[in-house]
Amino acid sequence: MSNRREFITLLGGAAAWPLVARAQQPATPVIGFLHPASPHAAGDQLRAFYLGLKETGFVDGENVAIEYRWADNRTDRLPALAAELVRRRVAVIATVGTSAFAVKAATTTIPIVFVGGEDPVKLGLVASLARPGGNLTGINWLGGELAAKRLELLRQLLPAATRVAVLVNPAFATLTEITLRDVETAARAMGMQIQVLNADTSREIDAAFEIIGREQPDALIVGPGPFFNSRRVQMAQLAARYAVPAIHTTRLEAEAGGLMSYGPSLTDAYRQAGAYTGRILKGAKPEDLPIVQSSKHQRSDCPDATPHRAGNSTRPRRRGDRMSARLKRRAFITLLDGAAA
Repeated sequence: MSNRREFITLLGGAAAWPLVARAQQPATPVIGFLHPASPHAAGDQLRAFYLGLKETGFVDGENVAIEYRWADNRTDRLPALAAELVRRRVAVIATVGTSAFAVKAATTTIPIVFVGGEDPVKLGLVASLARPGGNLTGINWLGGELAAKRLELLRQLLPAATRVAVLVNPAFATLTEITLRDVETAARAMGMQIQVLNADTSREIDAAFEIIGREQPDALIVGPGPFFNSRRVQMAQLAARYAVPAIHTTRLEAEAGGLMSYGPSLTDAYRQAGAYTGRILKGAKPEDLPIVQSSKHQRSDCPDATPHRAGNSTRPRRRGDRMSARLKRRAFITLLDGAAA
């Protein structure tokens, strides 16, 4: 009888071993990812973010999980989406641009990694670039402050240009302010006039280009921001329809058919953000991770339409091009003919 009881006790303990082992296994960490635009607008950036995570030993679906929240260009949704991630009790939240304000307001304890084109110290997000303090750190590029360089590139392409339209998104007030300040300063120095156009919806983009069609400025600068990036195909087609040479912020906009772009390498910035997120998952504190100022900028021209800066070879066609090479060449010739007239 005694031996039977001991044997049953042993079996009961053995059956409990898998439960104990499972209980001792660490839970898979969860990253919250908040973006002000939509998923199709951030494909390349997400791949770069995954690459940064992988550099620190994390692979989505294997040893880390990611909870996504997309505002679909509706900034009024950001506070509620940030609150959802906080209630989910994620280990760290990665976010983009002014979305960081919504996350910062939602939590003072969950680490936050942001990617943005505005000075985070001036915005009040962090105490300093070297020692951010609090629960935020991230990657910064001076996106709005590159607007003057874009105007310079347009002048090089169109020496006779005197009137330039600037399309900005009023929903991103600080970024718009920085963009317009730099463009206006550069325009005065070059003896050029600018016309400011606002757009926060697809219909407002159409309306802005109708104004461009009526008033016929010599060129167009498209301001930075995730909304314009998500509407890049629409704007490339409208620029061709109204025969206005346009310079954009990101390489993706040039690849979608835009004439030219000059701006930060978003993929490099998102890769660095992924690496910072991985370091935090490994125990690093945001307050000890200095703000990385990304200085990698790139010029991109419309594929199959604009020659490289050096030489006459054209950029090879990419799979993601939305406009045919023939249409791009025809649009580019039309733009230059219109500007020359």
